[in-house]
Amino acid sequence: MDPNFFENNRKKLSNILNKGEMAVLFSGRAPKKLGDESYIFTPLRNFYYMTGLDRQDMIYIMYMTDKGVGDILLAEPYDEVKAKWTGAAMLPDEITKISGIENIGYNNEFKDILEGIVHKNGINKIYMDIEDNEKTPEGLPEAEYDALGRSYDIANIHDALGEMRIIKEDTEIEYIKKAISITKDGIYAMMKRARSGMYEYEIEACFDYELKRQGVRDLAFKSIVASGHNGTVLHYSENNCQTKENDLVLCDVGAQYGYYNGDITRTFPVSGKFTPAQRRIYDIVLEGQQLVIDSIRPGIEFKKLNEILKKYYAVKLKEIGLISSDEEVSRYYYHSVSHSLGLETHDIGRRKEGLIRKGMVFTVEPGLYIEQENIGIRIEDDVMVTDSGCVVLSADIIKKAEDIEKFMAGNENDTKRN
Repeated sequence: MDPNFFENNRKKLSNILNKGEMAVLFSGRAPKKLGDESYIFTPLRNFYYMTGLDRQDMIYIMYMTDKGVGDILLAEPYDEVKAKWTGAAMLPDEITKISGIENIGYNNEFKDILEGIVHKNGINKIYMDIEDNEKTPEGLPEAEYDALGRSYDIANIHDALGEMRIIKEDTEIEYIKKAISITKDGIYAMMKRARSGMYEYEIEACFDYELKRQGVRDLAFKSIVASGHNGTVLHYSENNCQTKENDLVLCDVGAQYGYYNGDITRTFPVSGKFTPAQRRIYDIVLEGQQLVIDSIRPGIEFKKLNEILKKYYAVKLKEIGLISSDEEVSRYYYHSVSHSLGLETHDIGRRKEGLIRKGMVFTVEPGLYIEQENIGIRIEDDVMVTDSGCVVLSADIIKKAEDIEKFMAGNENDTKRN
């Protein structure tokens, strides 16, 4: 990504800092797994948003003085032995090329550098990024945070950073669209190869292979590939059951591209054709999704979208005799219809009581879960808010029942379904 993007983000950060204030952001560290093995590292997104850097144990510091904005990036010192075993630390020139940050120091001098900046520039408040329900910033040991808290006035900048990230720039939209495009290919790979009798993890493997083939290093989230009754469990992700003839398969999946995410759900019949009961519920969900999409525009409250869907469901589910009162909708639909999307799958900066604004990107994902009939259906697309409505970024991923059946029938010559 162009360094100018990250420079512009740092300018946004400087605009919310007052004289005598400092922001300190950490890149984080991969959690320990077993022995000398760690989980795959992924950078803390607010750090990445400001720097474009994705290495462990980096620290970005910005501060405001009488003379204006100052900043420094602290990185791991070069270690010749470590370079041979696990790879070399980034050199200052590499860091500057990616981030546009010119002042580079070393993370083993963090305490001394921080104290020097504070005392030299009269810093009286330090902002750190502390996520909801956490007591300390990720990437900074609790003991070190407590020690800093005894010496300095520390405040949380997490919500302010969320407000910056909620409106997406054109560059971000392109990355999200690329993630969605790769997700589409993975979904089509599952639809092409799905056959009754396959295990859920076999279908999931089709998605994984397609993403790996296109160079994707990490998923947006743990894939949900839920057949039959499993599709009625909202966050089912074991993906270890064998599919049966006439099962629906609910696939909630997403690729990640340049740390930006796609989040798409499609539900399809493993045998290639919906039963009449499945088709009836599927069409209700699809019509409900379109109703919500048509209702999106700047100025409307987020919570209004869910209210619109629930009112629609109340009418439709009464028509088919599934419920007799509006309150019963919650038996078959028990989640929100959308969440923000971006550098995180459930992106920060979105408040349920807030208003929809131009430039936001979020999901539209109505569902119905009829446990007694083993019917779980969710249809999810990603949208971007415009001046007067929204654009469906995933519009070219088929979702009409007849289109899905036609697509799957086109692959019957490859392998028999049953």
